[in-house]
Amino acid sequence: MNADVSRSVTHGPVAASPAGARTLATRLRGHAEQRPDAVAFRYKRFGVWEETTWHQYWDRAQDVSCALAALGIGPGDRVAVHSENRPEWLYADLATVALRGITVGLYPTNPSVEVEHILGHSQASIVIVEDQEQADKALAVADRLSELKTIVYVEPRGLRSYRDPRLMSWSELVVLGQREREREPGTVERHMADATPDDVLALIYTSGTTGPPKGAMISVANAEFAIEAHIERAGLVTPKIDANDVLISYLPLCHGAERILTEWTNLATGCVVNFAESIETIQTDLRDVQPTVFLGVPRIWEKVVAGIEISIANATPFKRMTYRFWERVSQQLAERLCERGGSHTWGTRLVYLIGWLFVYRALKERIGMARCRFALSGSAPIAPEVLKYLMGIGVPIYEVYGMTENTATATRNRPGHIRIGTVGEPYDGIEVSLNPMTGEVLTRHGGNFVGYWRDEEATMSTFTDDGWLKTGDVGEWVHDTHLKITGRIKDIIITSGGKNISPAEIENSLKASQYIREAVVIGDGRKFLTALIGIELETVGDWASRKNLPYTTYRDLTEKPQVRDLIEREVQATNGRFARVENIRKFKLIPKELDHDDGELTATQKVRRSAIAEMFSREIEEMYGDRSGVSA
Repeated sequence: MNADVSRSVTHGPVAASPAGARTLATRLRGHAEQRPDAVAFRYKRFGVWEETTWHQYWDRAQDVSCALAALGIGPGDRVAVHSENRPEWLYADLATVALRGITVGLYPTNPSVEVEHILGHSQASIVIVEDQEQADKALAVADRLSELKTIVYVEPRGLRSYRDPRLMSWSELVVLGQREREREPGTVERHMADATPDDVLALIYTSGTTGPPKGAMISVANAEFAIEAHIERAGLVTPKIDANDVLISYLPLCHGAERILTEWTNLATGCVVNFAESIETIQTDLRDVQPTVFLGVPRIWEKVVAGIEISIANATPFKRMTYRFWERVSQQLAERLCERGGSHTWGTRLVYLIGWLFVYRALKERIGMARCRFALSGSAPIAPEVLKYLMGIGVPIYEVYGMTENTATATRNRPGHIRIGTVGEPYDGIEVSLNPMTGEVLTRHGGNFVGYWRDEEATMSTFTDDGWLKTGDVGEWVHDTHLKITGRIKDIIITSGGKNISPAEIENSLKASQYIREAVVIGDGRKFLTALIGIELETVGDWASRKNLPYTTYRDLTEKPQVRDLIEREVQATNGRFARVENIRKFKLIPKELDHDDGELTATQKVRRSAIAEMFSREIEEMYGDRSGVSA
């Protein structure tokens, strides 16, 4: 069946990649040859930033590549990496690509059951793990994985006494590679010369919100298309990243968007990547690095804004008064910017300059955005209030949209053309359409993935007969140019009265509150909407302390009547933004923080709705039963 589409927006074509030649590995080799002593990335070790040049980067990648070849890796073979972001992640990835192998990334938080699924499904023969924790996960399931032969660990602490023959240290791997390079110096170059655009270079496993994660096959051609669309032609319509830019890597590298922004952008432009110590230390690392380009998922931006509010709440009365005044000014600036697509007038620029001298300069430096030329928000919907706040204080932020299956390439807002509440316009060289029957967003371009690994049925159901990728997202056009995502098809709520409601916008509005971390709207087949709400422990805890409200645990805090009253006010504020049929009539506070290990969240921190509905079924029934729960 051909795609029935309501509108197709297409820009000029992106130039095709040279056949069989250019890959991520050849890009790395090019930097090493042309600018060997320039810094490729920086990594903090024992509190000190250490630099790695392009020559050192390529040299170590070749060592690892030769070692992998000696261990049997060749074209099409899978090498898994289970680690936080660090140089060894990049070495392993580029070494595998150079051999025309396939890299399989795992999230550091993946529990053993998911590790077993991904390693088994991908049939990886080697897994490179960061430390004892990840090694233990692999060893716990290794006997059930017939393809897995070698487990390479980077950090030896706690593993020196292990005697499993499948274990090999990173230093042993490097020494093996150096020895093989001396014995067979042409191995890597021979494989690279045979590379084709159709080679699969990565399996990126989906978040698995509705079932086991699926392995999306990303090819060399997909990667080159994404690099050209995002970076090499971006300067025609958006700020262009170049070798002078400074980036920070903190989202898991197995995530498609992070792979593009840090690893692929680094290889395409020669900019400098700084590895954050961890995602938990990102706000400290941001202040330290002050990146010029930054990608944040909504959760990070929400924490940035919440952190500002906590600091101000604990500041002196004079500082609070000064901040509140300029905060109101920033709100007015943001509204004016929104009216003009993000562009300043001479008047707003002058007002901002005065505010910059008093508040905004120090505020941007505190959140790590002092040098930021442009920032991006993607991976999930973000509340417009958060974007407006950041725009008002001078952070040039643009919401973007894409997914693993289209190599994170679909639409973006751009300078002078921002429409808050939308994910922007299509990138150059791609087609974006909507199915008029369902509103589903469809894309068709060179970044659409090859298919799902070992799952032909799922692959076929993801594409239309004429090559459109079905994203599963529901959207609508705003002013014929900008795409607005209204929800996921599978998440649409149909009330007992027959009203179709997308919960995403309601949930995002709730999560814009500094006091709310998670919100799950419920109401399918019911007379009205309810919600399960998880509080933001840090900000609610700070609020409770300032109110002299003692508490011991997360659960204890949620059971305080004062906290319920606080959240009820936030729910009522959200209700005021929506039609009555979309109002939250009752809600319950979740008595625990949602967790990946407990199956409530995916590795990308997306809520697994079915798991939540099952785990908190009693609370849900109370809201719809005789026991009224908490009304809003």
